[in-house]
Amino acid sequence: MILVTGGAGFIGANFVLDWLKQSDEKIVNLDKLTYAGNEQNLTTLSGDPRHIFAHGDISDSALISRILTQYQPRAIINFAAESHVDRSINGPSAFIQTNIVGTFQLLESVRAYWNQQDNKTVKQNFRFFHVSTDEVYGSLDKDAPAFTEAHRFEPNSPYSASKASSDHLVRAYHHTYGLPVLTTHCSNNYGPYQFPEKLIPLMIVNALAGKPLPVYGDGQQIRDWLYVSDHCNAIRHVLEAGTPGETYNIGGWNEKANIDIVNTICKLLETFKPNANYHKLVTYVTDRPGHDRRYAINANKMERNLNWKPVETFETGIRKTIQWYLNNQDWISDVQSGAYRDSTKKKPNQQ
Repeated sequence: MILVTGGAGFIGANFVLDWLKQSDEKIVNLDKLTYAGNEQNLTTLSGDPRHIFAHGDISDSALISRILTQYQPRAIINFAAESHVDRSINGPSAFIQTNIVGTFQLLESVRAYWNQQDNKTVKQNFRFFHVSTDEVYGSLDKDAPAFTEAHRFEPNSPYSASKASSDHLVRAYHHTYGLPVLTTHCSNNYGPYQFPEKLIPLMIVNALAGKPLPVYGDGQQIRDWLYVSDHCNAIRHVLEAGTPGETYNIGGWNEKANIDIVNTICKLLETFKPNANYHKLVTYVTDRPGHDRRYAINANKMERNLNWKPVETFETGIRKTIQWYLNNQDWISDVQSGAYRDSTKKKPNQQ
């Protein structure tokens, strides 16, 4: 049994679905179901006894303690986070509460649970897995080497600062209390079920609706792009063989400028709908405050120590992503209308 937090969000839901395709080990899936948490991401697991959903907050210590006591998970994988930079600029408070205070409360609950374990082997094999971001490292110059695990933290947005803070807390709980933790820093994920406020799904959804494709500044901000199933596979590798206390950078080896991403999406959409001209929808807008210029991940440690490297190229991954959005128009409609939140409004806290 493992406990996944934030397992109704984009990466968390993909991980849960991917895990249960490959394993019969049960998952307790705890999610607060904020705007980015969508139970429709998990509809294929309806009635599956391997998937136990709990509606709640990682800051709810009593709830976390009850779940840990009842299910006795061998590992906790913490995806729960506020993660959109623009939202952190406009309203940083939620990021502080979830990413810092929430992680602290979760660590405290987990530490108490871990300390209560009588079986030495169970205690040694337990893992607290913290999923973080490359944004904690700050911005790179165009020709600078990619981020390694030794790169110092230089967060530049309220979002990345809150994630860096949570990373430091996780590290401290290992160093001070001996809690067996694992931390990963991933590059920009993309793929199915991503909320359409992020670049790739926003461009796909807007293009299909004939709406402007907003590009910040000159569009030359560079990111490393990681297909979400590759990320899920990397997490399994780290959980199975990672060394407690270590951090691992997970990247796709796909550095692309934002404008190149947008142009690629337009070109591919036009192969699916030959009479369309999506490029004409590209609209340059005022850059956001403090916009980092470049991120790049050096994932050599993952390949060297854990025999992992991504399977998807950007070309294969973006084609799969576009096809998924084309095939899931109802999902898009429910997200845009807010209908996906109807079940959340009726759902009391569980457990």
